[in-house]
Amino acid sequence: MTLVELPSTISRRYLHDEVVARLRELIVSGELEPRSRVNEAMLCKRFDISRTPLREAIKLLAAEGLLELLPNRGARIAALSPEEIEEVLEVISALEGAAGELACGHITDEEIETLEVLQEEMEAAWHQHDAVAYFALNKQIHEAIMQASHNAALQGVYATMSGRIQRARYSANKTPAQWADAIQDHVEMLKLLRARDGASLGALMRRHIRSKKPIISAAFGASEAGNDATPSHQERLIANSIT
Repeated sequence: MTLVELPSTISRRYLHDEVVARLRELIVSGELEPRSRVNEAMLCKRFDISRTPLREAIKLLAAEGLLELLPNRGARIAALSPEEIEEVLEVISALEGAAGELACGHITDEEIETLEVLQEEMEAAWHQHDAVAYFALNKQIHEAIMQASHNAALQGVYATMSGRIQRARYSANKTPAQWADAIQDHVEMLKLLRARDGASLGALMRRHIRSKKPIISAAFGASEAGNDATPSHQERLIANSIT
């Protein structure tokens, strides 16, 4: 049997995908902060790659809205304007509302059991003032509800849109009262899932997401168009704030 030799473009494509994924994760996780410049030399050394695949990844993530290209000056991590935050959260609220409605019709008993465990762990993190664990579990719950919609098209659109604001959404500073309200929303979400009340869950999901607008705008919005300043000390501390 004659073996088919794969073309070299396959490995190049895999490299491109890997660089895009790793750079996206650095942005979404907050390691690369809003308005900070992309240090190409540092990233090339870290990823052990040449500048070509890195620059291809930068162009793709700029098209996604995660990076901003600066004429003759490389790129920087995008900071959303208040208007952009408003628009993106409105779309995400609609997507999560739809996911909640669909999930009530498709969710399995096993998926509900998984959400119950995540909810218990998230509440424990809240009581312990463990913001890092809380935000990670919060994110898992929202993504689990989206998965429970069993709608691939909805999930695809959601993944693209939520990536733009994920870091801000899951680590923006809140008051203790706002944090408690968020916990109560999640308790109610689980109750509505158990009851398979799609209309009520969809409405709650939309309200839950919209309530984050002023918090995220205050913490992560672009202060002014074209601002090339580095993030403030307050912004660098947000990911570790108690919310």
